[in-house]
Amino acid sequence: MAEKRTKADKLQRNVGRLATRDAAHRESEINDQHSEPASKILDPAQLEDQIRLRAYELYEERGRPDGHEIEDWLRAEAEVKGTAVKTTAA
Repeated sequence: MAEKRTKADKLQRNVGRLATRDAAHRESEINDQHSEPASKILDPAQLEDQIRLRAYELYEERGRPDGHEIEDWLRAEAEVKGTAVKTTAA
């Protein structure tokens, strides 16, 4: 003869289901927060082209002086990639 489930058994089973579902939901939210939109993901060639263009813009903004190619490239790379760059006065 099958055992009759009590309210406590049903409640415990439902709590277990909710906990599992809640954990999966939280994991999904965390993954969504750390993923970038598809429009932000570039292949290496596109990324390099954007950096090159921004570095040239910085060169022009500076008045086209020679000798700052590396600074312009690093600053452009940081801007395009969205990372911070520390600059020092020369």
